[in-house]
Amino acid sequence: MHPRLIAPGALAAASVLLAIPASAASVGPGAPGVGDPYYPAYGNGGYDVSHYDLRLKYRPATDELEGTATILARTTQDLSRFDLDFLLDVDEVRINGVKAAFASSGEHELEITPKTPLAKGTAVTVVVRYHGVPSSKQAYGFTSWHRTPDGGVGANEPEAAWWWFPSNDHPSDKATYDVSVQVPDGTQAISNGTLQSAVSRLGWTRWSWRSDKPQATYLATLAVGRFDLTTGTTESGIPVVNAYSKDLGANAGAARASIERTGEIADWLSEYFGPYPFNALGGYVPNTNTGYALETQTRPFYSPRQFANGSNTSVVVHELAHQWYGDLVSVAGWKDIWINEGFARYAQWLWSEHEGEGTAKELADYVYASHPADDPFWKVAPGDPGPENQFHLAVYDRGALALQALRDEIGDDSFFAVLKGWPQRYAHGNASVEDFRRYAEEVSGAELGALFDTWLLQPSKPTVAAARAASLTVPSAATAASAAPVEPRSWRKIAATNGVHDTH
Repeated sequence: MHPRLIAPGALAAASVLLAIPASAASVGPGAPGVGDPYYPAYGNGGYDVSHYDLRLKYRPATDELEGTATILARTTQDLSRFDLDFLLDVDEVRINGVKAAFASSGEHELEITPKTPLAKGTAVTVVVRYHGVPSSKQAYGFTSWHRTPDGGVGANEPEAAWWWFPSNDHPSDKATYDVSVQVPDGTQAISNGTLQSAVSRLGWTRWSWRSDKPQATYLATLAVGRFDLTTGTTESGIPVVNAYSKDLGANAGAARASIERTGEIADWLSEYFGPYPFNALGGYVPNTNTGYALETQTRPFYSPRQFANGSNTSVVVHELAHQWYGDLVSVAGWKDIWINEGFARYAQWLWSEHEGEGTAKELADYVYASHPADDPFWKVAPGDPGPENQFHLAVYDRGALALQALRDEIGDDSFFAVLKGWPQRYAHGNASVEDFRRYAEEVSGAELGALFDTWLLQPSKPTVAAARAASLTVPSAATAASAAPVEPRSWRKIAATNGVHDTH
């Protein structure tokens, strides 16, 4: 409680409120955001979603999408109104079968007013019927919908859902999904999870996918186009579905040579992170002109440009590492992005070691030596980089350096116990950088506050022991290539984040 000045008339207003029953006085609108300091308007307050059922129809020639979203949720407060994050045109909203009033506000808010207020703890079924052309919609001056020669793709971070389904768009509200998409025969619709069916009728094929484990909204994806599909299983028995645009051109062979190793790489990662956490696996490469990759749950998105220089298993390692670090355990807030990107980058370094192209320690030493003390690289704090630097190279490379420093400090036995135990501790939930520090201290028995502060929060180059500093030299060409960033990740982020690595 903090003292405050009481404005004229406030006491009179307060006396009126005291006459209202407490239950009525507490009814109000849900917040238009979850309170994330990086993105205050993202997500919504007042309810928690458990499941999204999306039944869609998409016309590739015109980029027209129409659909019905059925959202199962439970209120977390008495609600007179609540918001969804959405951009397309809404035709009708129903709450528990009854028509509700709705209006658009702000950049991406859909305000919904039920006919009667909803009590806290109420199970709610929200049905939203909608239509629109995703590529015609922008918010904050950008789009997360990729128009392709044969269709379209929804994939971006930290937001992508607004362009194709209404949602509570923040990683703190994870849910399961059924995504069913009707497209013209000869066209494929790719999404997350397991393929339940693909049924043709009257010139249209309906593709139905299911994600049966909690999934953050930005990790939900949809790709429609003409794809070649390959199927298989991992050595541990997980079904794998990969999809490649039919017009990848010269990048087609390298893309397949990389992504067809998905099962092998996932099994290898499980040695470090524990059993693969989902019941489906794969990847897809649409014909987009973007340059990044994204860890869309169970089925990562890859740009064709990831394979412009030949096979690139390192990017596959990065996106699959996110299935544990980012997907199974998601950020508590967007400032915790190091939990995603530092670990996925370190997985690439472990893969380099596995492939005989430079050890994790050699790569860490190379990255450290590559940035002099006055390099702006060291001004970015991976543990809280700010929204303008959320996808800065330092979040990836300095973030991975922090993990190597942790490994040096607590030793291999404790370090790898932390890597494997952490995803199980917070499985299907959310966690912060501070949660990770406490967990590492619990496992190792070491006090790690100073180490985390030095490597993750201080805007300066950490010092290392003189003996180690003297040994830092530029490694082999293969090692240097493994450590180097490729190019900026997102057309939205490029302007603000020069030097961003393009894998997520």
